[in-house]
Amino acid sequence: MAKRRQEEQQQPRRKYCQFCKEEKAFIDYKDTQLLRRFMTDRGKIKPRRVTGCCARHQHDIAVAIKRAREMALLPYTVTVVSSRGGRNRG
Repeated sequence: MAKRRQEEQQQPRRKYCQFCKEEKAFIDYKDTQLLRRFMTDRGKIKPRRVTGCCARHQHDIAVAIKRAREMALLPYTVTVVSSRGGRNRG
């Protein structure tokens, strides 16, 4: 029984591409709410292994995010507020 639990823990559940599931034909760069789900809190594009998208849709997402950044719908970077102080620590 203990072996069975270890086998279940070692194999993570497979992520499936949500765009393939929904048969979505086009990823719109104006849909910022959707695109923000594929970005980190600092504004970077999340990798495929994290998002679970197939290669084609991950490429489409990246292109849409880049277009939205160019049109100023999404930020290139986000200012990070640190509580550790900074350069002016006396």
